[in-house]
Amino acid sequence: MTLDSPIRQVKGIGAKTEELFFKTGVYTVRDILLYFPRDYEKYPDVVDADEVIPDRKNAVVVKVNKKPSLVPNSRIQLVTMDIPGKTQKVRVNWFRSPYVRSMLEPGKTYILYGLVKRKNGALLLEQPDIFLPEKYLAVSKTLQPKYSLTAGLSNNQVSKTIRACLDEIHLEMEYLPEDVRIRNQLCEYNFALENIHFPQNEESCIIARNRFVFDEFLFFILAMRMGKDSAEQIVTQYTWEDDGFTAEIIGKLPYQLTEAQLRTHCDIQSDIQSGYAMQRLVQGDVGSGKTIVAFLSMLDCAHHGYQSAIMAPTDVLARQHYEKLTALCEDLGLDFPVVLLTGSLTARQKREAYEKLQMYPNALIVGTHALIQEKPEYNRLALVITDEQHRFGVKQRETFSKKGEYPHILVMSATPIPRTLAIILYGDLDISVIDQVPAQRLPIKNCVIDTGYRPNAYRFIEKEIAKGRQAYIICPFVEASETMEGENVIEYAKQMQEHFRGICKVGLLHGKMKPEEKNQIMEAYLKNEIQILVSTTVVEVGVDVPNASVMMIENAERFGLAQLHQLRGRVGRGSEQSYCIMIDGSGNQKENKRLTILNKTNDGFQIASQDLKLRGPGDFFGIRQSGEFSFKMADIFQDSDLLKAAAYEAGLLINEKEALLREKQYEKLRKRLELYQKDFNEHINL
Repeated sequence: MTLDSPIRQVKGIGAKTEELFFKTGVYTVRDILLYFPRDYEKYPDVVDADEVIPDRKNAVVVKVNKKPSLVPNSRIQLVTMDIPGKTQKVRVNWFRSPYVRSMLEPGKTYILYGLVKRKNGALLLEQPDIFLPEKYLAVSKTLQPKYSLTAGLSNNQVSKTIRACLDEIHLEMEYLPEDVRIRNQLCEYNFALENIHFPQNEESCIIARNRFVFDEFLFFILAMRMGKDSAEQIVTQYTWEDDGFTAEIIGKLPYQLTEAQLRTHCDIQSDIQSGYAMQRLVQGDVGSGKTIVAFLSMLDCAHHGYQSAIMAPTDVLARQHYEKLTALCEDLGLDFPVVLLTGSLTARQKREAYEKLQMYPNALIVGTHALIQEKPEYNRLALVITDEQHRFGVKQRETFSKKGEYPHILVMSATPIPRTLAIILYGDLDISVIDQVPAQRLPIKNCVIDTGYRPNAYRFIEKEIAKGRQAYIICPFVEASETMEGENVIEYAKQMQEHFRGICKVGLLHGKMKPEEKNQIMEAYLKNEIQILVSTTVVEVGVDVPNASVMMIENAERFGLAQLHQLRGRVGRGSEQSYCIMIDGSGNQKENKRLTILNKTNDGFQIASQDLKLRGPGDFFGIRQSGEFSFKMADIFQDSDLLKAAAYEAGLLINEKEALLREKQYEKLRKRLELYQKDFNEHINL
């Protein structure tokens, strides 16, 4: 068995399990070894019945006086017992587990480990794991890996498969040059692979993770910069002088642009007048007004007789851009054709859109990934704007250049990254920062509460809905998890539908839904046909819903600060006061300190800076990573030092580009980089 062997060759993997692994993207032995844990379980200290904390995993000690009861005539074979305390008791339930009665012997002491919930005033511990005290003491000193799963695939199955692979094959030999490892205090690859899955302790897990984070940053930077020198300038035929057109348009807008917006607009104008193809990032906080700056550039492009295109990450957002751009042209009295092209259009609508692309050399084009499919043919495409997704922007230049003659490229990002990190991550782009928020926007009012204040939050949401407003409620998980604490969106939506029955319509949105379903839900929310949208973080990059005034985030401690700030940015887009309610389900003072930063400021750049200062080794446990670059493990805020170190090493390797591409000492590194580049390209569907 080798790293390239099919997963079916691993002992214990049959046809059904193989299919389940395929659903997670695992096809080979290499895939499963690089299928890293999404989290680790750290077992808590043992408590008695009086010390349990609801909504958290607890390890409860119990001395069994008599065998647990099997509830008579129970279809689900319910086994139950009570753990008595001086001030409260905990009811324990096992479903479909009659064998538990023979496991718990009267007179013996056990540790029951699981999630404690409060239902109808009673404390319930359901389906807990059973440990003898000495066994629990042993596991409490370890980290247990928890993997992302699909229905039918257990965490134990994944863990056993990885263990079998590690035991049966000769692991991949080290590919990083020794001097690079020594300089950056990185562990050897095989040690990292063993300890990322089965860490000896927390320290060894952090050491292993640092190695993979460094590698991921290194390959990302090399993949971006190996194609060409980032400083290389490309001559373009699409250039024009400023004739005062955009100044006239700015003067007609019903609001004043901020100094930061005007400064960014001038940067773009200067690039276009230079004679070289623009490659610029516009980095602006949520609500800073990046879109109008992009639209101004598109209008200027049309005014000079050229086409422009803006590419949005979702169908609904593309449609919203289309409607706003159409309305803007009408309000300004501009007779420019606006064309919409998305994957959800009918065949006839697509044909009509293709015809317009050929017919109008000054078209303003709005779309999704459909803009870079094979069929669209452009007529004097001079400007391409990518909204939100940088990885997509890296490759789309090549794709669009094949359709035209090196158009100007503008990439927009709402992730507030400190400039030193942005220069590394966007090394092939010039950077403009919109660091002001338009004056007409009211600052969002924030609060951090614990789970006991939920009823008050629901009443507040109800009052906002009575005023005609809407609300988001964000949950960290799609489905209930036996291994993770936190609200799941499916059950939560059902609870909210029941709670707000007769008051308002509650909708459900998550990433596992089909694109058409997601579009329908977001369209309904946009039209206020849904008043409360219970969702996962798929709304992080969503539509502009000015009527939404409340963002409530369950288990806020499970998200990184940058992601929480992005979620908060979904509200505060209208003229009315908006609110963000962050529910801390951890009861952890350290998490409260993190959330207090968000509570005190709406400035994304300040939050990013504080995030860098606050995080330290081990803080990655249980925290959702910042998602814009889709790193498997790395986090640009938490791992900023490793990012800088990887950028330095990438620079040295690129300076020795000829050696890197040819010399034998770099052979393993070259092969690993090729694998990364293949995965990189597949990730962006090119």
